[in-house]
Amino acid sequence: MPRTTTPPTTATAPTTATVLGTATAAGTAAGTALGTAAAPGSGTVLGTAAAPGPATATATATGTARGTAPGAAHDPAPPAAPRAGTTTAPTPTTGPAPFFPTRRPGTAPGLALFLNAGDPPLPALRDLLPMLDEEGVDCLELAVPFPDSVTDGPVIRRSARRALDTGRAGLDDVLTLIADVRPHLRRLRIALLADWSHTLKHLDPATTTARITAAGADGLLVHALPPRLRPVYRASALAAGLPLVTTCYTNSPPATRDQAAAEATAYLYLVAHYGRSGTAPATGHAALAETVTALRAHTDSPIAVGFGVSTRQDVEAVGAAGADAAIIGSAAVATVERALESGTDVTEAMRTFVRQVLPAQPHHTA
Repeated sequence: MPRTTTPPTTATAPTTATVLGTATAAGTAAGTALGTAAAPGSGTVLGTAAAPGPATATATATGTARGTAPGAAHDPAPPAAPRAGTTTAPTPTTGPAPFFPTRRPGTAPGLALFLNAGDPPLPALRDLLPMLDEEGVDCLELAVPFPDSVTDGPVIRRSARRALDTGRAGLDDVLTLIADVRPHLRRLRIALLADWSHTLKHLDPATTTARITAAGADGLLVHALPPRLRPVYRASALAAGLPLVTTCYTNSPPATRDQAAAEATAYLYLVAHYGRSGTAPATGHAALAETVTALRAHTDSPIAVGFGVSTRQDVEAVGAAGADAAIIGSAAVATVERALESGTDVTEAMRTFVRQVLPAQPHHTA
């Protein structure tokens, strides 16, 4: 869910920051997205995102191919996962698969989790992803770690530091991991979160988005992308067939929210409230229903809600507001942290957590 950023030139903001990002949630780090966004302490996210305060958004190319029918991009009967340390080329696909494709009125929302690549270390993360897939998690927001995110709470900031300290969680490492595990995932979608300054600044956008697509990522959130580069990244992602995540706050100006919704080609990340990841909105998540309904008029993409989501009751409240998915960040990251500190198995600790937060009723329809 969000991160540090410089206020976009087309919007005013008292301070810098960004959310979503986890884009993540019960804390997730989210950041700035392609588009224009501003807020007291917010930045920009791939797409349009903004918090309280006036903002002028500049629309750019939109309409990234959203892939194929549910499951078409993944092997319906994946082979056994290879041993740790091996690398398997991604299974050829017709494009990234859509996010939260089977959410229907009356069913529970989908579930997305945020984690920093490298926390746990990549070999343990390689074992963790197939378990998330088996247990019914719909999406993993996987961040290439970067330091000092001003909109993340202490849990996610500690996680990013642990990941960076491994020295093996850069973009190349993360793309190798995704390519390795993608052929063995049946339904789990991966949204890659990368910070522009820390990870992407010196890389060619067209080459980079093509590499991200080839590795098997289903979507991209660029954190803290300078406004002048948004059209370039949007065009590059469109050419690569890579859907983009956009972000907005519940109290962003209506025009800003509407643009973020219209430009979402992976999903729209609705940040439940302005603040640090891991904190919940004072009025509760179910109170977001009016905002979700308004956004529906401007997008065909799924709407996912993050920030302050940490329990099954929170996930169900997000569903009651009409959103397609709930995003859990800080609570998921804290589970990893406790397992690492106690020396217990991270995969089994996360399995227990997932079973605790998934709604009791089936959250997918046939």
